[in-house]
Amino acid sequence: MKEDIAYIYGHNPVMEALQARPDVIKEVFLKAHSKDEHLKSLLEKARVKTSVLNERNLPGKLDSGVVHQGVVTSIYLDRLLFEYKDFINELEVTDNTSVLILGEIQDPQNVGAIIRSAAAFGVDAVLVPSHNQAPVNGTVVKVSAGMAFRVPLVSINNVNATIQDLKNKGFWVYGLHGEGEMNLPGENFEKPSAFVIGNEGTGLRKMTAQACDTLLSIPTDERCESLNAAASIAVVLYDWRTKKVQEETRL
Repeated sequence: MKEDIAYIYGHNPVMEALQARPDVIKEVFLKAHSKDEHLKSLLEKARVKTSVLNERNLPGKLDSGVVHQGVVTSIYLDRLLFEYKDFINELEVTDNTSVLILGEIQDPQNVGAIIRSAAAFGVDAVLVPSHNQAPVNGTVVKVSAGMAFRVPLVSINNVNATIQDLKNKGFWVYGLHGEGEMNLPGENFEKPSAFVIGNEGTGLRKMTAQACDTLLSIPTDERCESLNAAASIAVVLYDWRTKKVQEETRL
């Protein structure tokens, strides 16, 4: 069976991988005579295979123009994602718990940006469908600025079945929808929260929207019809995080 390998490059993503998820690293390629002592120290600590980087012939057939900053790393993609059953059984659910469900996001750039926002605002996991969804690849990891190693990425088989399971575990499920019945500032997020973001072009599937407890809309100026998927979830997560911080301040 062919291994599912991706190549990431650049100082920050590689450092994040070494510090947070050394278990997913296959090999690190470092330029000869590198003076990055912190990176070399992490490599020694993680005990991962290290080779000299051929900057004229980059590993993984990477384009010679990529800004690799002297380091390229191959990672096992299948090790990067957790199984849903294992994740949910170990998750301690409180009113401050939140997860994000991707609903057929097709652009890996969007997926990477969404993962970065999830990390920025303290989301507990990003749930990634195994079908009709841009897979987690090198582009996703790069755009996430290494946050794909900080936020648990969880593989799910079916969005609607996962929504129902989360409901059974006490989550309130919010779907992002341009015509949602609840404008974002009006929601207080008093229960464990699951946020579902739909396809960039068509939004949430009808059955998925029906499975959600609340459909959230983001008020925008009349000059702008809507925000894209990555921008929308960033706004929602910021609002969720702000209200949780305000709640903690009051206690």
